[in-house]
Amino acid sequence: MKKLSKKTLAYSFMLIGIILLIAGIVISISLGAKDIDFQTIIQSLFTNSNDVSIKIVRDVRIPRAICAALVGGFLAVAGAIMQGITRNPIAEPSVMGITQGATFMIAVAFVLQRVYKNLVIDSFGLMIFAFLGASISGLLVYFISSRSARKVDPVKLALAGTALGTLLISLAMGIAMYFNLSQQLSFWISGGLVSAKWEGVKLLSIVGGAAFIGAIFMAPKITILSLGEEVAIGLGQRTNAVRFVSLIIVILLTGASVSVAGNIVFVGLIVPQIAKGVVGADYKYIIPSSMILGSVLLVYSDIMARMINPPYETPIGSLTALLGVPMFIYLVRKDKK
Repeated sequence: MKKLSKKTLAYSFMLIGIILLIAGIVISISLGAKDIDFQTIIQSLFTNSNDVSIKIVRDVRIPRAICAALVGGFLAVAGAIMQGITRNPIAEPSVMGITQGATFMIAVAFVLQRVYKNLVIDSFGLMIFAFLGASISGLLVYFISSRSARKVDPVKLALAGTALGTLLISLAMGIAMYFNLSQQLSFWISGGLVSAKWEGVKLLSIVGGAAFIGAIFMAPKITILSLGEEVAIGLGQRTNAVRFVSLIIVILLTGASVSVAGNIVFVGLIVPQIAKGVVGADYKYIIPSSMILGSVLLVYSDIMARMINPPYETPIGSLTALLGVPMFIYLVRKDKK
């Protein structure tokens, strides 16, 4: 009966999240420099009119809202997986250096375009660079923190990720200053959805969608691994394989997100903790709940980013950091106690 109650609570939580997400997407599409009514939004879905309002909705606001939902959800799922496989409540892609690795490679891509005038790197090319940086950084942190081929030290994982992430973001900023690219790179460091287009939606849907499906299939194994190394081995889990596959999923989710929205921090820290507090320790519920709640968080954060100081935009990364830092301090003190 208790299990059924927890299951009902999880589905209720997800249903409320979906309702808030739909409302947030509608609000995000409606509000901006030019307010647009609901009727125009509906018309933009079914007509190819050249009306300015319809074009704004169809070509700018709808892809931006979808990108916000997907990026928030994917970063939250990545954080939930990281916390599960490391048994570390403060683990998330930005703390583990993965997003900083992607940002560093974005800086390298900008430098290549500056040095080689005929080289044009489009959004897909930037995603490839982001994936490369996320992959290298994630794998380096994994192997640096491995005490053996079958065991990863969660403390060393956090320390290695923080150290490597700080190094990579410092190198990215140094490169940007030397080549006079600070303004271009500032978007990726602070995070934002100004440049989110339909190409970004496609990239997130294909790459991030495939990784999310993988995360759903890996959820039972991550649940067992989160119970402890000895318990997982005793239940027949190949812990090294589970961690490695999970890390690949995290890299795909994070790489896709950073390539579209830049370095948005702490979403992967805040959301899984809230989801765990509501739905329990089963990753079969934590992962979809984190996906929905992460989407809600970033959609409403994007709305706030546009409304705080119009017509200018506040970096989304600043808003998520304001929420994330108190949560980070709370978790550290709670763990210490």
